[in-house]
Amino acid sequence: MECKKCKREDPLPFRCPYCGGFFCIEHRLPENHECPGIERARPPRRPQLLTSPAQQHAVRKSYIYPLKLQIKPRFSSKEIKHLSIASLLILGIGLSMGLYYPGALVFQGLSSILAFAVLVLFSFIAHEFAHKFMAQREGLWAEFRLVFTGVLLTALSIISPIFKIIAPGAVFIAGFTNKQSMGKVSLSGPSVNIILSLSMLALWSIFKNPILSYGAAVNAWIAMINLLPFGVLDGYKILVWSKPIWVFLFAISLILTVTMYIII
Repeated sequence: MECKKCKREDPLPFRCPYCGGFFCIEHRLPENHECPGIERARPPRRPQLLTSPAQQHAVRKSYIYPLKLQIKPRFSSKEIKHLSIASLLILGIGLSMGLYYPGALVFQGLSSILAFAVLVLFSFIAHEFAHKFMAQREGLWAEFRLVFTGVLLTALSIISPIFKIIAPGAVFIAGFTNKQSMGKVSLSGPSVNIILSLSMLALWSIFKNPILSYGAAVNAWIAMINLLPFGVLDGYKILVWSKPIWVFLFAISLILTVTMYIII
């Protein structure tokens, strides 16, 4: 959706409770988009005069964000349905990666390729769940949803020997937030993948199982792609919040990606 102030496309815009317009994270506050209803965003000059329950309710209603957050149950039936479809697509990606780029996996049989596919699925789910649980911790509504273009690209990636895109959907969030809260939610996903990549790399150095090296490479790649500071990617939101944190995480993901490329 297009930000009403800067006209930039944002798939997760914020709705202003005072004018009803949709804005990007930089222009979500009333004072940042010259909100015509900004007076309603300011506290009453003499709140002690609001003595009747009716007056107090009217004031409270004008300051509360109109979205009713439903954080529980943690997983809705619709979300489970979308996650199930996404999981099938991700498993297909994992299987196709094992078949098109078998490397050492093919010499260990189909069971190894299946194990690798499950590992790819786990990496994706861990990333999305990290976003979801962190958003809920910040008091935001958060649920996974499929995205049509992402589903299409992921499905095409299953049969394509050239490119592999793992993006059937994403965790959508809603509620009143700020740069710090959004930054925490955004960094949680790539951070989990970096931890998984380092863990699998350490295990590979001990057991020399090729599945672990491939798993470390996939997690490093997922982290690096999501940390790119563009558009709707996690990297942009982290960069807006804290440049040092973004530089630190992106540097680690880049080093891991290059390292795994050399190893495998």
